[in-house]
Amino acid sequence: MARKTDIEGRAIEAAMALAEEQGWEKTSYAEIAAKAGLKIAELYPVFASKTAILVAFSRRIDEKVLAGTDPEDAEEPVRDRLLDVLMRRFEALRPQREAIAAIVKDLPRDPVTAACLAQQATMSMRWMLRAAGLDDHGLKGMLRVRALAGLYALSLRVWLNDDSPDLSKTAASLDKNLSRLEGWTGGIGR
Repeated sequence: MARKTDIEGRAIEAAMALAEEQGWEKTSYAEIAAKAGLKIAELYPVFASKTAILVAFSRRIDEKVLAGTDPEDAEEPVRDRLLDVLMRRFEALRPQREAIAAIVKDLPRDPVTAACLAQQATMSMRWMLRAAGLDDHGLKGMLRVRALAGLYALSLRVWLNDDSPDLSKTAASLDKNLSRLEGWTGGIGR
């Protein structure tokens, strides 16, 4: 039997490939297992649902972003740190952009998955704040997380259509939205 990490990777890869090929709504759990070269009985102990696979994909992206965090960046302004962290996230997502676009397109018809992914996105933004060296606890922390999640969602729409090699449209959107956030809050880092 395959190892858990191997099964995770194969399932995530298969799910994203199928989402890109035929859309998320049309992709079944059984198809994901088959494309990954797994029996359903092998996939089930690792992922009990298609949604669980997407959550694991998001967590893997979080891990990539966190691995790229440099403690020396702590001296940079808060806005620059947040911009860097979020751009690293978009860069990590880039190879799966077409699959993500298909998933986003199908989410309105799958409110359960949409709710689970919204919860995961909130957790991801909590980790992005931490990567930028910002506190995420208490009422202020909760507000930061929510604000960053909203900002990220706005920029995700831009990213989905950003065909520039350096994601300049996405960076400009993030920078503009971070400026707005600073204007509304007097600074996200305060």
